[in-house]
Amino acid sequence: MPHPSRTPKALGLAVTAVLGLTLAAPPALAGPAADPDPVPALVAGGGTAAPQLVTGLAEAAPGSPGEAARAHLAAHPERYRIDPGQLTEVGTGRTAEGRHTVRFQQYHGGVPVLGGQYLVRLTGEGAGQRVESAGGKYFTGLTAPTTPAVPDPVLRGLALGSLTDPRGRAGATAEDHGLVVLPGGTGRLTRHFTVRGTDRAGGQPTTREVYVDATVGGIALAHDARAPYQAGARPATAAAAAPALEPATGTAPDAYGRTVKVNTARLPDGSHQLVDLTRPASITTYDAAGRDLLDFIDGLPADLRPAASPTSDFPAATGADGATDAHLNAGIVYDFYRDRLGREGLDGKGSPIVSLVGVTNDGAPIMNATWDGTMMSYGGGGPQYHSFAVALDIAGHEMTHGVIDHTAGLVNAGQTGAMNEALADYFGNAVEVTARGVSMTDPKAALFGEAVCRTGTPEDCAGRRLDDRRTTVDDYLGTDLSLDSGGVHLNSTIFSGALWDIRRTLDPLTADRLVYRALADYLTPLDDFVDGRNAVLAAGRSMNLSPAQLRSVAAAFDAHGIRAGWESRLGTDSRPLVRAIPTSMAAPAVAGGRWVMGNSTGTGDPALYTGSTTAPGTPTRLSPEDGRRHSWAATDGQSAAWLAVGPDAEGRFGMEVLTRSLAGGPVRSLFASRTEQLAEVRISGGDIAFLVEDWESGRTTVRLSRDGAPPVELPLPDGHRPSGLTLRDGVLGWSEQWTAGEREMSAATVRSLTTGRVTARYESAGTVSSTVLAGGRLLWVETPAGPAARSAIRSGALDGSGVVDVLPADSPYAQVTAAITASDQAVTFQAVISRDEGGKPAGGWTNAALPKLWQLPLTGGTPVRVSCNRGGQYEAAADRGTRVLWLDATTGRTDLVVRDHPAGRC
Repeated sequence: MPHPSRTPKALGLAVTAVLGLTLAAPPALAGPAADPDPVPALVAGGGTAAPQLVTGLAEAAPGSPGEAARAHLAAHPERYRIDPGQLTEVGTGRTAEGRHTVRFQQYHGGVPVLGGQYLVRLTGEGAGQRVESAGGKYFTGLTAPTTPAVPDPVLRGLALGSLTDPRGRAGATAEDHGLVVLPGGTGRLTRHFTVRGTDRAGGQPTTREVYVDATVGGIALAHDARAPYQAGARPATAAAAAPALEPATGTAPDAYGRTVKVNTARLPDGSHQLVDLTRPASITTYDAAGRDLLDFIDGLPADLRPAASPTSDFPAATGADGATDAHLNAGIVYDFYRDRLGREGLDGKGSPIVSLVGVTNDGAPIMNATWDGTMMSYGGGGPQYHSFAVALDIAGHEMTHGVIDHTAGLVNAGQTGAMNEALADYFGNAVEVTARGVSMTDPKAALFGEAVCRTGTPEDCAGRRLDDRRTTVDDYLGTDLSLDSGGVHLNSTIFSGALWDIRRTLDPLTADRLVYRALADYLTPLDDFVDGRNAVLAAGRSMNLSPAQLRSVAAAFDAHGIRAGWESRLGTDSRPLVRAIPTSMAAPAVAGGRWVMGNSTGTGDPALYTGSTTAPGTPTRLSPEDGRRHSWAATDGQSAAWLAVGPDAEGRFGMEVLTRSLAGGPVRSLFASRTEQLAEVRISGGDIAFLVEDWESGRTTVRLSRDGAPPVELPLPDGHRPSGLTLRDGVLGWSEQWTAGEREMSAATVRSLTTGRVTARYESAGTVSSTVLAGGRLLWVETPAGPAARSAIRSGALDGSGVVDVLPADSPYAQVTAAITASDQAVTFQAVISRDEGGKPAGGWTNAALPKLWQLPLTGGTPVRVSCNRGGQYEAAADRGTRVLWLDATTGRTDLVVRDHPAGRC
């Protein structure tokens, strides 16, 4: 249950954009009064010929559920467009009413497809068995290779390199989960790693799911995992640690000092442990007693035993650390799922349930709770907070993540991740109000996490509330994965609010069973909000809800703006050039009214494309079809230069600089290497410059080619590290860093390609970055040393004659967070101005706190907004005059958009 302000960051774009999916929505539903049956009969698939949902069936399907489901799909190829030979049964669920749901996983050439799951739902028994509905995501048209071309050590190195903080890479691990095909277009072969390190300020740990392109290298998809620490191996159970256990009872203080009864296990020596053996699934609670989280990187340490007492009366520390409450709450949640929903444990098979309390971060409490794939971990404790294990709704939330992992497996990113969090919130609150006997009309029923604070009101303490009335159109935060994995917590109450309204409208037991059936029997790993709506309505049909009840369910979703086409109602003031950018490596370059960008068509094809900034039309492919990834491009408006990454004609992995005229013609190779990292390609007329880093020594050099000649290395002082190349009209600029004694130094440097001499070097004791040539001057971002330093945009003459501040560091707009871009008329920068010095929004996370683009004259002045689009704005590229292209995440996907003039004030 990470709080948004504490949620770690990751790289990448919204998950549907990363995967190249444009998910089609069902036909728009009329309001409740106009549509007596809001359950869709057919929902077309997005980016695939297979339908997302087919309901209203009653077709005979004799045999075992698995065999019958497979035979049904095979018998209707024109309806489903599915090859049953590519499906593997991964589970069959059975409801109390005797219905069966068979869940299939899609494979492509023996490799699993991320999110590729199809479900067939059956009712009846024996000869009377019928298929009542089917659906999910099966991706047609996949032709991606299934054999990696990049060596495994390189893939692992790329995964570890996804940690943006170099300090976090020391000691980081990458757990290999094997090959996975990312869907979208022809698909993309990747290797999936779980990367664990300390890529956070203050040494906070991070766990990220990273998918590395196994054909050409590069990060295909990366997002935060829910766990701040986790090893992947199942923790040792009580039975494995101490087999001679007898069921017993004891007493223990809870977090409030009250003595309560607890189920325990008695050891032969008469001591007791917090191990509950009264249910099919054992419930075990461990107390780390202040041990550091780094001790748990590899799972539960071998020397850790369950919380224990020499007698049946447990000591005060058991309550203070939250062990008592974690133990009791785990049992309450287990009973809720078993007695109310018919589910035996988190995995549905009665596997052990494990809780851990009392872990610290360098001695400080961790203000969080998580499900790490194998157990619940609860932080907290101190003058302001109890252990997070105190809150029953938090325990229900974390344990529900375990249920989700073993049913729909919703990916923790974007709308899918927000729905994951919403379902966990819903059931967490449902467990609490049911166990505590709280009425749904009680305003406190909708509060989440309100019990963790030692002081203050429940309303002040609650991390979220499910009756906040947020809607997609008014409140959806359009962010990429760099914030909260695409807003998984920030957008969750939009969906959980609709579910909570359903629970207040229907009988709570009926609502709980309805939402659970949608989760267990309808949802698949990449579903979005509208898919969730359809799943709940279809589940309602299968439960024989009345037409009036189904209309009330639809009305709840309508009230929160969860209906087909809601993204088009958000309102944007930019012109889209390419929708649903399908890669996290896409960044536009533009000059003279022409843009170039890698992977820009939404097909999943790793290619480079070009298009016009003013005339709509289909982008033109520039790169050859050679199986390599073509991206990281630059253009001068006439030609493009870019990097091709992947295996060459001999099957050996490498990188190559290519160039081609935007009008067409031959593709020319400029430089290739199998032992060096190439980066930052720049082009201007006949000049092409780029960086070369030797993989073994780490030394970085600048290479320059003039008029097609072989690239030559430009001289740099020993120990100077170049970056941020900029090239224009016979002038080359860059930033460089070096160590002078114990001081780290930086400079913005200008070199004349005509004379071959450095004409200006603007040195700084701070950090110089993001150089750009414009208007006959060199511009750069300069950040003084110090934790609270604010960046300035500075400008210097090409002959070194003087520096001016285009945007002074004391400007209220000077929170520059990304590379600047400039034309001869204006400079554009990305900034956030509604956050405090710690990077957190004072008024909470809103769209206003997301990165926005600002523009001001090249000579300085007051910045104005480039666009009033409310979502995140990234990777800006300046064209002529005031025209700017960027990647915009307002609509929940990431689009390439353009504006010719700044919007001004918003």
